[in-house]
Amino acid sequence: MENNRKGSRHGAEVRQEYERKREEGKTAKQRILDFVIITIAAAAYAAGVSLFIDPNNMAPGGVTGLAIIMSRVVPLETGTWIMIINIPIIMLGMWKFGFRFIVSTFYTIAATSIFTNIFARFGAATDDILLAALAGSVLIAISIGVIFKRGATTGGTDIIVKCLRLKYPHLKTGSLFFIMDLCIVSLSGIVFRNIDSALYAGISVVVTAVVLDMVLYGTDEAKLVYIISDCQVRITDRLLEELDIGVTRLSGEGAFSGNKKKIIMCVVHKPLAPKVEEIVKEEDADAFMIVTSATEIFGEGYKSYFGEKF
Repeated sequence: MENNRKGSRHGAEVRQEYERKREEGKTAKQRILDFVIITIAAAAYAAGVSLFIDPNNMAPGGVTGLAIIMSRVVPLETGTWIMIINIPIIMLGMWKFGFRFIVSTFYTIAATSIFTNIFARFGAATDDILLAALAGSVLIAISIGVIFKRGATTGGTDIIVKCLRLKYPHLKTGSLFFIMDLCIVSLSGIVFRNIDSALYAGISVVVTAVVLDMVLYGTDEAKLVYIISDCQVRITDRLLEELDIGVTRLSGEGAFSGNKKKIIMCVVHKPLAPKVEEIVKEEDADAFMIVTSATEIFGEGYKSYFGEKF
């Protein structure tokens, strides 16, 4: 357990160092572009809240959900509450990630708060609560994903999630949001005394989690294939030549027979999976083959761990 904790801390330090160097390596033009994109994303986030979620009495979680709840208790605008609640969380972010990280995050929070109050003047874009939940959550999720990719957050639970992922890097961002948001959605049902609003807010949370993971991690689902065959040499040669994919040979041993065997392991994009099966069938119809889903693949030919993970 101690070694695992040390490994997690080391991994967190490496990611922090990577992000610090990436920030330092940006040109003035790149930084300006970052803030332009963050501003647009903050406006989209605020539109999702003020035009769809808030006017339909949904509190979908996070600081935004708390701000919506508080705006019903104390007569202050939702955008104003977003800023107030975020102040202590910003201090936590400054301690964990440094001043440079907080500059962009504070700017994002300020822009989101201002846009939220501005868009609130237009009222609800739709009175259909289901459409509002779907449209609002998609806008919010895409905005959060874009802001994360620009090295900032929308504050609130975004910072808390980022802190948690330093210690538990194997957890997905969307999953962490889902857990915390579920607690706030439950609270909203109690405060609003309306189970329907809480249920629709729950739908919004689920949609946000799914869309956010798609934005951050992509849709690069692939197939992980294990092949055990006496014709492994011919199968390997054909996979390399015809499909131009990476193939790894693992050493295995039959538990009952004690016979040594080579196991072929490869990862392929989903469109190529049927071709792999066809090659194996042609070379050895009796081959033992396991095909399973690989939802995230990092490395050459796919995506960079540090460039994509948050």
